[in-house]
Amino acid sequence: MLFDTHVHLNATQFTEDRNEVIKRAFDTGIKYMVVVGFDRETIPLAIEIAEQNETIYAAVGWHPVDAIDMTDAELAWIEELSSHPKVVAIGEMGLDYHWDKSPKEVQKEVFRKQIRLAKKVNMPIIIHNREATEDIIEIMQEEDAKQVGGIMHCYNDSARYVQTCLDMNFYISLGGPVTFKNAPLPKEVAQQVPLDRLLVETDAPFLAPHPNRGKRNEPAYVKLVAEKIAELREMSFDEISKITTENAFSLFNIKK
Repeated sequence: MLFDTHVHLNATQFTEDRNEVIKRAFDTGIKYMVVVGFDRETIPLAIEIAEQNETIYAAVGWHPVDAIDMTDAELAWIEELSSHPKVVAIGEMGLDYHWDKSPKEVQKEVFRKQIRLAKKVNMPIIIHNREATEDIIEIMQEEDAKQVGGIMHCYNDSARYVQTCLDMNFYISLGGPVTFKNAPLPKEVAQQVPLDRLLVETDAPFLAPHPNRGKRNEPAYVKLVAEKIAELREMSFDEISKITTENAFSLFNIKK
């Protein structure tokens, strides 16, 4: 039994066969998922998918790439949706310095506002980080994100930042890159993260694990991520599955 802690079943890549994708995941042993909404279009669909499936949940937040489009009305909307019984986290939020749609200062302000909102509603947060680690850590520390904790989503940075994240009450989630042959960093992280802070995810439809790299990712493939982590840690697949699923239940405050 596995828990895909970050999937975008609300993406347009799944419009034609979403139900089949969900069934494949269930048939593969991926019983639980969190569908992450990140803008006006994807948030309502994330909640709709969660409402239709007992073991699928939703997260609601605003992606840093689109930070320039977020108004106070959107923030109030996210706060309102946070009380929905299937919403378990605020996010994804954070900083993305790869794309230049939203100026860095705008991204930072939107990030701060969402951390404050999460503290107000007492929910964990999901962090998106692309080429912005130092700034993300600084903001998380200044805003005392430790109060709510959360997930460093699809962690793909140096292991030297891991302890700082752990000290702030965050879990480390690994996805497809841990299986890539030319990706030593996530493998190093996979071997070092304390087992009680480890999560798995797909970020589907993106970042499909080996041997499906370059194709559309889907939640069934989280099994490949868990298998690679088990191999790296010299543990059984069943052990990694059990541990990461229990961790997700604990973080998202889900009662089995």
